[in-house]
Amino acid sequence: MIPVGAVLAGCTVGAGVALLVKEVLRPAPALGPALKRLNHPAPPDPSSLSADRDERWGAWLIEHLGDLPGVRIPHKNLALVGQSPGRFLLTKVALAGAGLLLPPLSTIPFLLLGLPMYLPAVVGLIFGTILWITPDLALRDQARRAREEFAHAMAAYLDLVALRRAGNTSAEQAMEQAAQVGEGWAFVRIQEALARSRVDKVPHWESLERLTTELDLPVLDDLAAIMRQSSDDGASVYTTLRSRAKNLRTELLSDQATEANADSEKMTAPGALLAVLVMFLIAFPAVIRILTT
Repeated sequence: MIPVGAVLAGCTVGAGVALLVKEVLRPAPALGPALKRLNHPAPPDPSSLSADRDERWGAWLIEHLGDLPGVRIPHKNLALVGQSPGRFLLTKVALAGAGLLLPPLSTIPFLLLGLPMYLPAVVGLIFGTILWITPDLALRDQARRAREEFAHAMAAYLDLVALRRAGNTSAEQAMEQAAQVGEGWAFVRIQEALARSRVDKVPHWESLERLTTELDLPVLDDLAAIMRQSSDDGASVYTTLRSRAKNLRTELLSDQATEANADSEKMTAPGALLAVLVMFLIAFPAVIRILTT
């Protein structure tokens, strides 16, 4: 009698040999289905369809709600973080709607118990208002961090432009060569601005000034003014650029120190409360023993 293990081992080996032969001697694909796949485009990506739908809804909201007094769209911050106004307004409306509807729906059991009818509506208005301004606060914080990151990149960019100018490179070539060194999003924005200036046949500093106006980036104003002066007067701006970069780093370090001190002060009250709780827990058994004896 043949053992069961031997049968299973033989089947496994046979299946492996069959798969190997199938992979080695794979038949040629059928021509008809292959041409059909080539002639028919691939189905669209569901994520792209969702993004287009959100943009259409956002455009409809901007068209119908954009002129209302309470609706304010921060275009500069949105352009800085790369978010469209339509998606931003759609997020605000969706969150506000959720804040209005969720409290009444969640308090239906309490209404059945006889609570006041106006309570869910009041809670819904409060939640809706809070969620309506939440995207603005999040966008403001994101834009602030983006401007801080851009300022750090500008400190390096100023040094790079100064080094190029020290090598007797023209002002526009120095700006282009320095922008090609970096790979972050800040350098990409500068590269796009310089490329736009070449297409529009305007000086590079004018494109930087335009970018400053669009994104509210004051750190670009200094570079544009310095490079404009260098082009008009032919003056050497190496020392000026290095000095501005040094001052910018000093300002950034000072801001970071101020933010760190503020965060430390915010932790003072929780730390003191924690110390009081620890002291209370330590003294609690002794106090109980004294009171019970």
